[in-house]
Amino acid sequence: MAQRQTRERPRRTLGLLAVLLIALFGSLFAGSRLTEEASMTPRLALDLEGGTQLILTPKTTDNSEVTQEDVQQAIEIIRQRVDASGVAEAEITSQGGSNIVVALPGNPDEETLDLVRRSAQLRFRPVLTVAGPGTIDPAALEEAQETPTDGATEEPTAEASEEPTTPPTQEEIEAAALQASDTDGDGELATEPATEPANTSDLNWITEQISYDFYTLDCTNPENLVGGVQDDPAAPLVACFEDGSAKFILGPTSLEGTNIDSASSGMGVNSQGAATGEWVVSLEMDSEGTKSFGEFSERLLGLQPPQNQFAIVLDGLVISNATMQNAIYDGRAQISGSFTSETAANLANQLNFGSLPLNFEVQSQDEISATLGSEQLSKGILAGLIGAGLVVLYMLWQYKGLGLLSVASLVLAGVITYGVIALMSWLVGYRLSLPGVVGLIVAVGITADSFIVYFERIRDEVREGRTLAAAVGHAWPRARRTILASDAVNFTAAAVLYFLAVGGVQGFAFTLGLVTLVDVVVVFMFTHPVMLLLVRTQFFGQGHRLSGLSPESLGATSATYRGRGQFRAPAAVTAGTHDGERELVGAGVGSSAATRSTAGGGPRGRGGSPSGGAGASAGATAGAGAPADASTDITAAPTPSLPAPRVDESGRRLTIAERRAAERAEARRLAEENGAAGAAGAAGPGDGDGATSATEAAAPDADGGPTAVGGAATDGTSVLPRPAPGTAADDDRSPAVEDPAGEDTDPSTTGGER
Repeated sequence: MAQRQTRERPRRTLGLLAVLLIALFGSLFAGSRLTEEASMTPRLALDLEGGTQLILTPKTTDNSEVTQEDVQQAIEIIRQRVDASGVAEAEITSQGGSNIVVALPGNPDEETLDLVRRSAQLRFRPVLTVAGPGTIDPAALEEAQETPTDGATEEPTAEASEEPTTPPTQEEIEAAALQASDTDGDGELATEPATEPANTSDLNWITEQISYDFYTLDCTNPENLVGGVQDDPAAPLVACFEDGSAKFILGPTSLEGTNIDSASSGMGVNSQGAATGEWVVSLEMDSEGTKSFGEFSERLLGLQPPQNQFAIVLDGLVISNATMQNAIYDGRAQISGSFTSETAANLANQLNFGSLPLNFEVQSQDEISATLGSEQLSKGILAGLIGAGLVVLYMLWQYKGLGLLSVASLVLAGVITYGVIALMSWLVGYRLSLPGVVGLIVAVGITADSFIVYFERIRDEVREGRTLAAAVGHAWPRARRTILASDAVNFTAAAVLYFLAVGGVQGFAFTLGLVTLVDVVVVFMFTHPVMLLLVRTQFFGQGHRLSGLSPESLGATSATYRGRGQFRAPAAVTAGTHDGERELVGAGVGSSAATRSTAGGGPRGRGGSPSGGAGASAGATAGAGAPADASTDITAAPTPSLPAPRVDESGRRLTIAERRAAERAEARRLAEENGAAGAAGAAGPGDGDGATSATEAAAPDADGGPTAVGGAATDGTSVLPRPAPGTAADDDRSPAVEDPAGEDTDPSTTGGER
C-alpha cells in the first residue's frame, strides 16, 4: 500500500518568507532612523570607497636593527588594534621589509589613527587581584552588606550572580562601584595609597580609584580589548586578558621588555635533560634583567595566590599570567602551561618584539581616491547585468512561462542578498569589496542552475505521461536532493577558500557562500511553493503551449494517466475512437479498446511481443457459440514486432524517453491499421445463412445473459477485454472498465496511482 504523502501548504510557506523579508528590511529601516551606524546601503571596502593610508617606519631608540620578524609582529599588533576598534576590510602590509602600510577604508576618526600610530611596550608586572571579566553586581553588593560575617563585610564580586535577573544599568553599576570603593565614606575616591607600599607586590597599591576602575571595567566589551594603552610603569594598572576572559589589578612594573635578550619556544626538558612532552617558552635576560628578575621571583614565592603570579603585559593587555615555581637567579626562565606549538611560538614572538624599544615613525598619511575602484565597480555591475540578462533570455527561451518564475526567483535572491549584506555592514562592520562583487556575479549561475534542475525534472515526469500536478509532486523530492547536494559542494568549496585564503579572495569566498545559502532559501520557500500554485491554474495546469509544460511540445506522445486506472488519450488517437471509450496506453502500447475488440489482438508489452493474437480472437469466438468456420471470415492484420531503435537517422543515441515515444507511435500506427481492417470486415456481407460476423455477434450464455465478444455487449454496456495472463499491458497498470454512466473504474484497484 502506498505511503500517504505529507500535504504541502505553499501559501503558508510564502507567508513565512514574507515575514522574514519584512523583519530583515524593517530592522534595517528602524536602525537607519535610530542609529548612525545602520544604513539601507552596504558599506564599501577600501578598493571601492577609498580611505586613508599611513606608511609607518619602525624605529628603535638604541639604534638596534629591526628584523623582518619584528615588522611582522608589529603588523599583528596593529591589526589587533584596528580589528578590535570595529574597522573592517583594513589592509595592513609590509613594504620593502622595513615599512608598514596601513590602509583604512572610509573616513577613520582621529582616535583610530592614534591607535595605528601608537607604539607598543612589553612589561612584567606582579598580580595583585584577579576576577572575572564582568562588572560589579549591585545585587551581590547589597546582599553582602545586609548579611555581614563575623563583623566583617565580604568583598563584592565583580561577576553577575547566577540567578537570572534584569541586567543592571550603567548608573547602577557606577553607584555600586563607588559605594564599594569609598572605604573611608567621604564620597571621594583617593588616588594615592593610604600607606607607602613596601614593594611592587604590596596590596597598598590598590587605591580607591583603582578599585573603582576595576569594578567598572567590563572585559566582555570589545572596546576594552583594543589595546594601545599608554600606561605608567611606576603606577598600578587595571587591565584585561587579551581574549577578554579575566581582568587584573597589577602592581608597578618589575621588569621591562627591553631586559629580555631572546625568547624561543620548544619542548620542555627536566633536570635530567629528558623531554617532558609539553611546550614551553624559554627566556634569557641581560645582566640588569637577571638581577631584577631574581629579586622579583624570590619575593613572589612567599606570597599567597594570586599574589604569587606575574603578568606579561603587551600593548596594555595581559598576554600571559604565570605562577612562580622557583626563584630564578641565572636569568634563564621557562614559562609552561597548556601551550600548543602555535600558542607557544606566538608568545615567544611577542616577547621578542617587546624586547625592542620600538616606536613607529609616520612617513606619510594620504587620502586614497576611489576613482579606480569606482570604475571597476561600474564595470563589474555592467558585467553582472549582462550575465543576468543572458540568463533571463535563456530561461525565457527554454522554459517560456516557467522562465518568468525563474526570473522572479533570481530577483528575490538578489533582494535577500542585498538586505543581508546591508544588515551585516551594520551589525558586524562588513564591507563589500570588489572580489565580493565578483562572487555575487558568479553566484547568479549557481542560483539559475537550481531552477534548471527543478524544471527539467518536472518536464521529464511530463514526458513519462504524468499529469502536471503529479509531475510536480514526483519531481520535487528528486530535484531537492540534487539541489542540496550541489549547494553543499559549493558552500564547502567557499568555506575552504575563505579559511585558507587571505585578503580579497576571502571577500570572494564569503559572498559566494552567502549566495549559496540564499539559493537554498529561495528554492525551498519561493520557487517550489509558487510552482505548486501555478499548476493549479488553467494556463500551466492544462499545459498551454507557452507555459513551458505542454506535453505535445515536450514529446509526451503517450496517454496521460488520470488515476484509478484511467488514461486520457492524445487528441490524434481520441479522434478515431468511439464515444465513451478511453485509450489505454502504457510504456509501449497505443491501441484503443475498440481496436483490440475488433482485431482480437491484446496490448503489447515493452519487449515488443504481442500479448494476444489470433488464438485469443478464436477463443472468444468459440465461447460465444459461433460456428467454427465463422472465425475464418475474420482476417486479422499482421502485427510485426515493434521497433526499438537505439539511434536516430543521424546516428545520435536516443534517450529512453525518445525510444519509448517511438515505440508508442508505432503501436498507434499498428492499432489504427488493425482497427481499419476490423471495421472493413465487420461492414462486409454475412454468410449464406444470415449469421453475423464474429466481431458483431454476441450469443447468450447458459443463464441467458449477454456474453461480451470483443466489441459491445448486447445490453449496450461497453466492456473492454482483459489481457491474457502474463501480458505486460498499459505500463503495468490494469485496464479501465467504463460503465453506462461514463464513470471509469478499475476492477483491480480501489483508487490512486500504482
